[in-house]
Amino acid sequence: MVHEVEARSGSGYLLLVVLLALQILSVAGAVFMPGAIKAIAILAAIVIFICWFGFYMVQPNQGKVLQLFGQYAGTDRNNGLRWANPLYSKKSVSLRVRNFESGRLKVNDSNGNPIEIAAVIVWRVVDTAEAVFEVDDYENYVTIQSEAALRNLATSYPYEHDTDDERLSLRSDSNAIALKLKSEVQDRLQKAGVDVLEARLSHLAYAPEIAQAMLQRQQASAVLAARKIIVQGAVGMVADALDQLKVQGVVELDGERKAAMVSNLLIVLCGDQQAKPVINTGTLYS
Repeated sequence: MVHEVEARSGSGYLLLVVLLALQILSVAGAVFMPGAIKAIAILAAIVIFICWFGFYMVQPNQGKVLQLFGQYAGTDRNNGLRWANPLYSKKSVSLRVRNFESGRLKVNDSNGNPIEIAAVIVWRVVDTAEAVFEVDDYENYVTIQSEAALRNLATSYPYEHDTDDERLSLRSDSNAIALKLKSEVQDRLQKAGVDVLEARLSHLAYAPEIAQAMLQRQQASAVLAARKIIVQGAVGMVADALDQLKVQGVVELDGERKAAMVSNLLIVLCGDQQAKPVINTGTLYS
């Protein structure tokens, strides 16, 4: 693999003054000097003119990859006006932090449920040589490999937890899933000289064809959980009521009447609608 090395280059500001002075002297020599000196001055003027093509600008958070006849000669990250061998070819590589948001991908989770998922990847180039020489187009490479990593992640975990399922889920464990996604994307982009700063899901939902059914399932689960809490509370209240009646000696109930009282209290406490009392005008047993 080709790794980034520092290029041999100089400050363009000093070379600008030097070349300007030499260019003026060489042109003057070519015009006013006689004989062999004139020929040398003309040759020097041509060489100095070629040297003008060695100037280039390096902006903040930018690197210039230099090549000499196809051979990597180094990367210049020094900002400002720079000068290097005029025969070098120069390719600009941005070192800025960039965002990539994938499209909404339709995949199946680990349970086989079709879902829609998308992610935002924050990345930047840290090795310009690998970015330019190890892959054909590093920006396109980031796009394709990020979506491939997202698809693989979505098929490895369920959308949400099932009963007694201790695995990570895409919906409930967002922070852990984000770390998993970042690690997988980084592994795929390492060879392209790219560092992944952050990776997070930006969209997660069931596919439209099963969204309604899954919503009904979630609602049923919520109702079931609420009913379970209501029943647990009602049983405790009934037990407390029976204990208080027994301790205070308000009334003595046999097993049959105690069962009837428990049944009535549970109906009142667990019912969806307000209970309608019935007044007993007879005795306790009629």
